[in-house]
Amino acid sequence: MNELLTQLVSLQALDLEIDQIDNAIKSEQSGLDERMSALAKREALINELQEKVTSQQQESRNLEAEMADKMDHVRERQSKMMQVQTGREQTALLKEIEDAKKSAKENEEKIMAIMESIEKQTAQMEEEKNLLKGEKKLVTEETNKVRANIEAINKGKKKKDNKRNDQAGKIKKSLLRKYDTLRQHRKGLAVVNVVDGVCQGCFMSLPPQRYNMLLKGDQIFDCPTCQRLNYYVPPVPEEN
Repeated sequence: MNELLTQLVSLQALDLEIDQIDNAIKSEQSGLDERMSALAKREALINELQEKVTSQQQESRNLEAEMADKMDHVRERQSKMMQVQTGREQTALLKEIEDAKKSAKENEEKIMAIMESIEKQTAQMEEEKNLLKGEKKLVTEETNKVRANIEAINKGKKKKDNKRNDQAGKIKKSLLRKYDTLRQHRKGLAVVNVVDGVCQGCFMSLPPQRYNMLLKGDQIFDCPTCQRLNYYVPPVPEEN
């Protein structure tokens, strides 16, 4: 195999190992991020419930104040009943009293419904707070564990990075740039083997003439379909 290709194949092997390390780190962090997101959602729900309870408590106070005003009006109208002299005035006052009582009764029913709703939401809020407390403890433990895992993974990655830099230093810059660009656009595979004339990157057949030239191993060729750099490794003879 061409020496430059041999260097690129070695570089890619290191890069693929580093990719696996990076994926392991992402996996560790992703799991923790999901737990943190779940915590944030639960905290947001608790805040939302608290806002609803506070709003309903204020609404209940307003209704109570309205109801008290209406009952004061009832008492005032009842007192005035003793002073009226005509049936028409008496009828008008009775209607005012009945309307005020009806309105006060409606307020009372609204207040009862609001208090029932507040009771349910307060119970839900307390349950959510208890769950949040337990989850925060678990997330704290998980955070420490993930940080320790990532630190251990990063130690291994540092060694691989050093090897990668040493290997990359052996390759001329123009070829290295091409390799890096291919890796970026070809899912991490810039250099691939050719088996029976078929590129193992895109699984398309190479033109026969190019394949024959590739077999000689003295030049670098790229796949006309996916532009990956191709190399050829003779199959290992089977033992009898």
